[in-house]
Amino acid sequence: QVQLVESGGGSVEPGSSLRLSCAASGFAMGDYAMGWFRQAPGKEREGIACIGSLDTTYYTQSLQGRVKISRDNAKNAAYLQVNSLMPEDTAIYYCAAITRYCTSRWKEKDYEYWGQGTQVTVSS
Repeated sequence: QVQLVESGGGSVEPGSSLRLSCAASGFAMGDYAMGWFRQAPGKEREGIACIGSLDTTYYTQSLQGRVKISRDNAKNAAYLQVNSLMPEDTAIYYCAAITRYCTSRWKEKDYEYWGQGTQVTVSS
């Protein structure tokens, strides 16, 4: 059974950092690119970052410099570090898997597997 389980979200103050984790099971994560998306209240889901099976990374321009994606195939896990959090970062954060490369990194429909998401709330 394929599963992606996100964790690490929570309620934090502006300026804080969070490291989100995505635990993968039921498929060979090493053969997949892993992406992170988020959906803020009342908005469409947007792509944030993608890391290919060969560790090439891509970031959405609006968040570049504040986020870092990484993966540990030995642990079947992917991570998203988000720094300098702002209230507008409040969203549900999702991880997803797409075959091998990040070529279609922002196309949700091309991702095969999705997690249920983890809530991040940024407020003072």
